[in-house]
Amino acid sequence: MKKVAYIRVSTKEQNLDRQIQAMRELNIDDKYIYEDKESGKDFERLGYKYMKKSLEKGDLLIIKSLDRLGRNYNEIIKEWNELTKEIGADIKVLDMELLDTTKHKDLLGNFISDLVLQVLSFVAQQERDNIKQRQKEGIKVAQDRGVRFGRPSLEVDEDKFKQVYNQVKEGSITSVKAMEILGLSKTTYYRRIKEYKS
Repeated sequence: MKKVAYIRVSTKEQNLDRQIQAMRELNIDDKYIYEDKESGKDFERLGYKYMKKSLEKGDLLIIKSLDRLGRNYNEIIKEWNELTKEIGADIKVLDMELLDTTKHKDLLGNFISDLVLQVLSFVAQQERDNIKQRQKEGIKVAQDRGVRFGRPSLEVDEDKFKQVYNQVKEGSITSVKAMEILGLSKTTYYRRIKEYKS
């Protein structure tokens, strides 16, 4: 039997240190700590896939909290069953003592674990949905206030653009020089030419 840990944060900017420290305190070797810096919306995560592939019957998978495993209700239930029933590994969730398949292996223990798992998976899914809804509402409010998202369009004086572009066509300056004079990137410069021609 080996002890394996899976840790996850949602973005590359977030830090895994707290979860890594918790796993090291449980004497889990660094080579058995699998990590991802990705959303928990599904299980198409490289670290998770490597971890799952390494698991064998009798191994113990440790996670800090259920939402680190994932945030999709149906997927969490499906993965939990695959790990525990098909592979035959145990799972221990540090933040929820009832989600520890090494204890209470009788019928009642399994029933309680399954019930708690379903409730917590539902909560994780709801939290993800709430985050998405709050983001959508925040964007709508900002747009209503006139905030524009995306790259701002560069304002270039139309007359100046025509003058510089005509110099390029005449061959008196290069396109590179024209971009420099106008302060435009290559992509924006050629897009403006296309707009100008049409």
